[in-house]
Amino acid sequence: MSNAYYQLENGRVASIDNNSIDDNCHFPPLSQALTEPNGLIAIGGDLSLPRLLAAYQQGIFPWFSDGEPILWWSPDPRMVLFPNELKIANSLRKTLKNKAFEIRFNTSFREVITACSTNPRGDQHGTWITQDIINAYCALHDAGYAISAETWLNGQLVGGCYGVKIGNMFYGESMFHCVTDASKVAFVGLVAHLKTQGIGMIDCQMKTAHLANFGAREISREDFITRLSALIAGHL
Repeated sequence: MSNAYYQLENGRVASIDNNSIDDNCHFPPLSQALTEPNGLIAIGGDLSLPRLLAAYQQGIFPWFSDGEPILWWSPDPRMVLFPNELKIANSLRKTLKNKAFEIRFNTSFREVITACSTNPRGDQHGTWITQDIINAYCALHDAGYAISAETWLNGQLVGGCYGVKIGNMFYGESMFHCVTDASKVAFVGLVAHLKTQGIGMIDCQMKTAHLANFGAREISREDFITRLSALIAGHL
């Protein structure tokens, strides 16, 4: 871990060496994450498989725009969904009962993440899913860590979501739809699938009304890390 730092307006943030994977890709202690912007903990490094796995193991994820250095985050509080707390709106239940959609898993991972790249995140301009992100998460998928849930209609991919699975922990990343409710159908299908896999918690990263409607809620970073550590124990 480099001892270099970026001095920002609200504090200093660790700089990760781009040219080495040192100290098993250790990140700074989470106590060093900024409160504004919430959770920024490091800048730089790479999107290699070892570094991404090390980040997720420590409750850290990358999020940055094209043209920016890699930014690493661990916000407090953390938005999570416990699979048994999933809420499904009545209107969505009707859609699910119609069975017009087909749900598949891991048949078109690159297509799903590429489609997700067209969806801006929050008030961010442009996309955070850069070509480097696409390639990195496809590598995670090839290694068995990243999975996609896909909604198909009449043989066409019309919605989906993807994320990272380590042990009994799942980290949700993004979703897309080009037909009404298609991403919601994929998400509900994914949660049901993850329950059969023994997943105990789904990381939703940051609060949104959309995820809250599904039953996701905020917990403290400390609680998140405690639960995370137990769920991934022995799987890395």
